[in-house]
Amino acid sequence: MALTDAGDRSRKSEPDQPWRNPTFGELFRRPLPGLGLLDRALMRGVGYFVLPSFAAIRGLEHVRSDLDPFVLALNHSTRFEAMALPALLLYHRKGRHVHFLADWNFQMIPGIGLLYRRSGAIVVMRKSARPRFLNALKPFYAHAEPSHERALKHLKAGRSVGIFPEGTVNRDPERLLRGRLGAARLSLEAGVPVVPGGIRVVSGEARRPRYELILGAPLTPAVRSAPTIARADVRDWHAVIMSEIARLSGKAWEPLPQEPRHGTP
Repeated sequence: MALTDAGDRSRKSEPDQPWRNPTFGELFRRPLPGLGLLDRALMRGVGYFVLPSFAAIRGLEHVRSDLDPFVLALNHSTRFEAMALPALLLYHRKGRHVHFLADWNFQMIPGIGLLYRRSGAIVVMRKSARPRFLNALKPFYAHAEPSHERALKHLKAGRSVGIFPEGTVNRDPERLLRGRLGAARLSLEAGVPVVPGGIRVVSGEARRPRYELILGAPLTPAVRSAPTIARADVRDWHAVIMSEIARLSGKAWEPLPQEPRHGTP
């Protein structure tokens, strides 16, 4: 699939100042007009613990709130990212959410479930819980509307969505998983760009690694918000997105000889 020029959107994305971790005072004085009192307290508390884990961040100008809506698509190396990235983006975007798709079973973990709900996460019901007997609780967390439809509604309402297209944690330091087509399909159906991102583990101990986050310029599909999207267009757009994530994350990616499975994420 050919790309259109990012046009005015990319020209508005002036480079931000180089990232540095906020001081305690900066974190707690940061204006967060998009959040209520409880959510501001949660964001600052989580941010205090997770933001120092980022050794370097580049490309935050591509995810400013005035550029909504977009699909943010990143590789997925650790579970930590699912908590750290929403907090980082809330801090940078002054309380404006990026609604990440997230597995339902993490809601059963005390504290994490609260963060999921307050962060506006879109819960995905596809995976089985571990241990399996916990699947008996699955109906209590199910949503009446499929996750793909909820994500699409967010985009059409002007709110951005975050997805890890690999669909699961991938600890391979050299290769990306082939991934699912949800990010590509959402981008085409909603007619919005994809902001690709690469996360690299750059230093630290195995139990407390430090990360580098690199966000690329928006990718805008040539097919914009068509009534029906051809399967070939979804596959081709998925390949463009994953190739850019591979470049940013420093990993290799190869498509399947046959088409990958559909689904979000």
